[in-house]
Amino acid sequence: MVDEAGDAPERYLDPLIHPSIRLRICAALAAATRVEFSTVQRSTGATASKLSKNVATLTDAGYVRSTRAREDSRRIWLELTPEGRNAYTAHVAALRAIVGEG
Repeated sequence: MVDEAGDAPERYLDPLIHPSIRLRICAALAAATRVEFSTVQRSTGATASKLSKNVATLTDAGYVRSTRAREDSRRIWLELTPEGRNAYTAHVAALRAIVGEG
């Protein structure tokens, strides 16, 4: 499938977001301004260590911001950065184009 500009939608898939766990993390974060780590963990079904590793990858890429709560440092809040939100939106649009929904 090729879009109007002659580009295949696969070209717009983001390799950092593409693994299913990272896609689920981004989807959970895209639904709200900030989401607590434990809520993302429940929604993705990932272990804490697997989630931490993948959040770190997204954070290192500048896609996710992680903040510890002042009142309880065990609570961690996650949010998509503007760059992360743009990357996620483009990735989802590419997926929709591939399956014929775009």
